[in-house]
This record gives sequence, structure tokens and C-alpha cells, in this order.
Amino acid sequence: MLSTRYIFRLIQAFIIKFKAIIVISVGIGILFFIIFIFFIPNFTSTTIRIGIVGRFTTNNLPDKITNQISKGLTRVETDGSVVPDISTSWETTDEGKTWTFKIMENVKWQDDKKLIASDINYEFSDATIEVLSDNELKFNLQSNFSAFPIILSRPIFKKGLLGLGDYKVKNISLVGGIVQKLTIKNKQNEKIIYKFYPTEERIKLALKLGEVDTIEGLQDVGEFNNWKTLHLTKEVSYENFVALFFNTNNEKFRDKSIRQALAYALDKEILNEIRAFGPISPHSWSYNPQVKKYLIDTEKAKDAKGMLIKISTLPNLLETAEKISKQWKEVGVNTEIEVTPDIPQNFEVFLATVDTPKDPDQYSLWHSTQEGTNISRYKNARIDKLLEDGRTELDLEIRKKIYLDFQRFIVEDVPAIFLYHPIFYTVSRK
Repeated sequence: MLSTRYIFRLIQAFIIKFKAIIVISVGIGILFFIIFIFFIPNFTSTTIRIGIVGRFTTNNLPDKITNQISKGLTRVETDGSVVPDISTSWETTDEGKTWTFKIMENVKWQDDKKLIASDINYEFSDATIEVLSDNELKFNLQSNFSAFPIILSRPIFKKGLLGLGDYKVKNISLVGGIVQKLTIKNKQNEKIIYKFYPTEERIKLALKLGEVDTIEGLQDVGEFNNWKTLHLTKEVSYENFVALFFNTNNEKFRDKSIRQALAYALDKEILNEIRAFGPISPHSWSYNPQVKKYLIDTEKAKDAKGMLIKISTLPNLLETAEKISKQWKEVGVNTEIEVTPDIPQNFEVFLATVDTPKDPDQYSLWHSTQEGTNISRYKNARIDKLLEDGRTELDLEIRKKIYLDFQRFIVEDVPAIFLYHPIFYTVSRK
């Protein structure tokens, strides 16, 4: 049996004889390790082509895309609460009229230059920005606004869509100021090419022709339901609601009891899978589940019998308009349907999808002074007061109570029948 000393000397002799080869081999191994870890990722890449419906400029790209490219001072959580993003903290004085934000140190733009407070370029018509130091700035508002931090969740950019996010813009194609294609890439060499199409019909054709690999935000999947080569996933958009807006200036709908009767005449469950009981997302910290549900009740719907109503609808909601027309007919309400690309000037009832703000503040949608955005032409002194108080109150618990009351009273008064939260589909190749 060989002794330990003999084995040791044998190994020592081997190392001495082949020292050069061993050193070179170890060096090559280390070199390959470094190349694999640091350089190989730069030579391998993945590319996905995503189609989106809509007309966008560089100033109004979808939130999902802008959040990939850059960051804001704040970030909005799923429940609508606001947390810091590139800021570390903020405070307000003058009861919400002046807001001071501190920003993180050592945050860098995608050109590797350090972010400083003077780079923050929000352009507000009713607020001024005062730079206090490289890491601190102050916003001076014309009036108190408790929801101001949520506005600052909008990502910031330098010229050329240079941002602070994981993905950097590599190429952008424009026609007449409208974005046709946008290419972004991250440090892992993962590339996303976004292509934009004017209609759902055109984007479906693009998938068939192989122009895109995935479609996001599709409402009508149609024949794709039967394609075995495609993978479909659906997602309820709680940031939107579909509603029938009454023109409350129209003599037919000035009486609340008529609006309520028309609400009771609809079985909302057959319109869509996810009911909307009010204008605020059920995921919001301010959501009120204790509102009137307007479950179908043909007895309470009798007050609307004999009415003739014109339903104006956006093209993508025509099928829903036809279902509503059929249900109203069953209780003696006759209808005409008008398909329109925009809100008609003198509509009677307008069927539309509404994007809800991230904050429960819905001043622009329901306050009597907001002629351009108050779809229902709605005027209610109590609702006005709640909306005014909600956007100036800083105490979160008091704000919550205000918006709980707002939802209860507006659903009771029915300036609109809240129907459902829309479903959007992602369609991709398997």
C-alpha cells in the first residue's frame, strides 16, 4: 500500500513537470468563465414583436411602455396608494398647495449621466417647479390638491425618450407624428418591438401575416378562439368601466326615477362576466361595496314603459348596445341604435368605456363645472361638494369617507348605469 508521503511526492513531481500546461489550462478556464458571464449575453438576444391597437404620439404612449423605459417620482400600487419611486420622501405645506420632494442619489439616466433635480421636467400649466438642490425640488400649485403625488407617477424623460428604466429606446418610426413602430432593449439584450395598428381588424391581419408574435389589449378575439396554434389569456381591466351615460339635460332623463327604472330593467350579469357597481375600481383603497346594486326588477322598471330612446354607442360596444336594446324592449322600452366614433353633441344615452384615474378623484367626470368632460352634463350640489372636498383633504381616512359617500350618492342618483369592467385579451403564438 502506497504511503501518503509517496503519493504527495508523486503529485508534486507531476505538477513540476507539467506546471506550464496546468497554468495555461487554469488561465483558459478562467478566461472562458469571464467570457461566458460578461460577454456571451451581449451576443445572444431574444426578440418579441407586440401589436397594439391605437394611435399614439411620443407624448401619449401606453403606460406599460413608458414604465418600461423610465420612472416617475412616485409609483402607484394596485390599490391606488402612492409610494416613492425615484423619490425618497415628500411633504406638503399650505394644506396641499406646496409639495417638496427629495430624490434618490446616484440615480443615472440611460446615457450614464447622474439624475439631478433640475432634470425633472414635468410641464404643468397650473404649477411651477423650484429646484432647491441637486436632490430636492418644490412644486408650487395654484390651488390645494391632495392627489398631487399620484400625478408625479408619470415617468420622466430626456430628449429622445431617454429614460431611467430597464429598457432603452433603440429605434422609433413616425409617420405624421404618429408612432408606427418602437423598439426597446434592456441590458440583457432582450428586445421588444411594438407595432401600432389603427383597428382590431388590422392587427388581427398582422398576426395572421406574421408581422407580430403577440397582440395585447384585444377586446374581440373572434375566430382566434378556435386557433390551436395560438395561446389566449384574458384580463379584467378594473381601471376601466363600461357605462350608459344619460344626457341629464334631456327632458326624458331629468327625473331620477326614470333613470332608476331603466337601470332595474337591465340584467347586467349577461352583459359581461365582471359587474361594475360604481365608478371606482374594486381594487381601490376607496372602493365602496355598499352601494345600490340595481339587480334586475321588472316591477321597478315599469316607470320606463313606453319610452323611445336613442342609444349612441362606440363601434366596439355595438354588441353590448344590442343586448341592452333587447332587454329594454322586454319591459316596453323601444330603442334606436346609433354607432358613432365620438360623443354626439345632443345624445340621449351614450354607451362608452371610461378610463378611471388612478386616484379616486373624479372631479373632471362628474363636477357640474366640467363641461368638456362631464359626459352626462350632470349637476348635483352634493356630489360637487364631495368632489371638491375629496381633492383637497389630506387625511387619508377622511378622504376615504368622502369617496365612500360619493359612490353611494352617485349610484343612487344614476347619471349613468354602471355595467361592467371590460375584458382584454392577449393573443400570442404557442
